Amino acid sequence: MKEKPISSLCTPALVVDVDKVKRNALRMIERCGSRRCIVVSTLAEACFYADHGFDDILYAYSLPLDKVERCADLSERLDLFQILLDHPHALDELKKRPLRDGRLWHVWLKLDCGNGRAGVLHSQPEAISLAQAIVGTKGVELTGVYVHCGNSYNCRGVEQIQAVAQETTDLTLQFMEKLKASGITCKSSIGSTPSCSHPVKDMGKLSEVHPGNYGFYDVQQSVIGSCTLEEVAVKVLTRVIGHCPHRNQLLIDCGWCGLSLDGAGKLPTGYAVIEGHPDLKLLSMTQEHGRVEPISGPLDYSKFPLGSLLTLIPYHSCATAVMHPVYHVHSEGRLLGKWIPTRGW
Repeated sequence: MKEKPISSLCTPALVVDVDKVKRNALRMIERCGSRRCIVVSTLAEACFYADHGFDDILYAYSLPLDKVERCADLSERLDLFQILLDHPHALDELKKRPLRDGRLWHVWLKLDCGNGRAGVLHSQPEAISLAQAIVGTKGVELTGVYVHCGNSYNCRGVEQIQAVAQETTDLTLQFMEKLKASGITCKSSIGSTPSCSHPVKDMGKLSEVHPGNYGFYDVQQSVIGSCTLEEVAVKVLTRVIGHCPHRNQLLIDCGWCGLSLDGAGKLPTGYAVIEGHPDLKLLSMTQEHGRVEPISGPLDYSKFPLGSLLTLIPYHSCATAVMHPVYHVHSEGRLLGKWIPTRGW
């Protein structure tokens, strides 16, 4: 049976160009190497991959105390399930829940090297103290030090990206030397899509790197300099459902239930880039509606009849993808199948 075109989909619809996904993945493999392991941000994702043959999984989220038992189940089930820890109270919870059959909790120390989100600050003595406490705890192994250089998301261009990557790498390696001086050896890692899209040479001294968004990319990554707009693999199809000449606007059937609000105020084209129409702006969205207007001048409604299709390139693909229950996979505009995403926590 001949594959249907993506234009046959009901909208709004999230479409994934599988050829671009493969190219993006292959480029990252060429830059960074590849192993049969995966990093996840939720336990729902961890369970999905565990059910589908992955047995080396890192849950890259500082251990939530309400999820210790679920982490224990995965640790007792898989060859290598690993968790992050950045507080001594979390370590206390692991002490209360020893694993069966002599298994060890595999723990990465979450370190903050300038990102300003989770993690114990690299320059504080508490970081070394916590590492020593992990090593000194029965039934627990310090597997590595985990750093996310999310501050690379503030960069514009390769030079700035690599400056952040270099600084984060330097601080991580310096911390590893402090650990070594105190008699501790373990793995080291940093990660972010920008830094791994343009890695610096010294990142080769780290044990692992952890990019995340690179499979899909998005407008945000193109603005940062991680990719080109042509490499973005995920888009949202929407249709024109109204003409509003009194406002010089089009109405489309994609609102903030189908497209992330992350792009607010960050692009001259509004909340997304409208493919093939650099003169149009997605001005605002309500739950199920979007308002589109020209960046300047009057709108030519003859170019956009009711029912005509527009393609939105999302500012943030992660936040947009999580809104859709189905990803429609295509190659050169012909539908190949569906991907059903893992939802929840």
